[in-house]
Amino acid sequence: MTDPLEFAALVDPALHDRSGSVFYTGRAAFAAKSPLYVLGLNPGGSPETQADETIGRDLSDWQALPEWWSAYKDESWNGAPAGTWGMQPRMLHMFDRLGLDPRHVPASNVVFARSNGESALATEKAALLQRCWPVHQAVIERLEASTILCLGGTAGSWVRDYLGANELAGRFSETNARGWASEAHLNSSNVCVITVTHPGRANWRNPAADPSPLVREMLAR
Repeated sequence: MTDPLEFAALVDPALHDRSGSVFYTGRAAFAAKSPLYVLGLNPGGSPETQADETIGRDLSDWQALPEWWSAYKDESWNGAPAGTWGMQPRMLHMFDRLGLDPRHVPASNVVFARSNGESALATEKAALLQRCWPVHQAVIERLEASTILCLGGTAGSWVRDYLGANELAGRFSETNARGWASEAHLNSSNVCVITVTHPGRANWRNPAADPSPLVREMLAR
């Protein structure tokens, strides 16, 4: 067992006053070994209108949440019933297809700071990655996560670079007119980084756009 508070302690204090969030699952998911680790790019929303929703506050709230909790399943987004807004149903579909409880799978974002889009985030890429990556490195090592599921191309690219995952191990192309692709890459330690289409844009519940079989294949490797 791992003390999940050790991961929270690794969050750079210089980020605590920034608008953002860290963990998308409860403490129990970060206390036991997990083959899968889910990473988005960074929290959505506006750092101006959500200035009081700081990373420091998020870490305190996380310690008060139930141990078994998932932002995808148990949190109300935009005032909608829990688990029903935006990409939440698509994430829950993925977990269901994998036979996993979303409350049991550690999840976070590559970068903890909130931004107004990827372009704003890119200007701070190097500094933010340097401050956030020690948390992810610890999670991957201590929980022995051998498969990292990255939501969207930018998250996948940044994680592949950090882990040196360059060997193509699998690919899924949507069987629709646009044919968007999801890919899996391995590094020299057999850690797999899967870059999937972003569930905020791709409807994974449509079989033509569902990358779940690729993720399931990589978890079974």
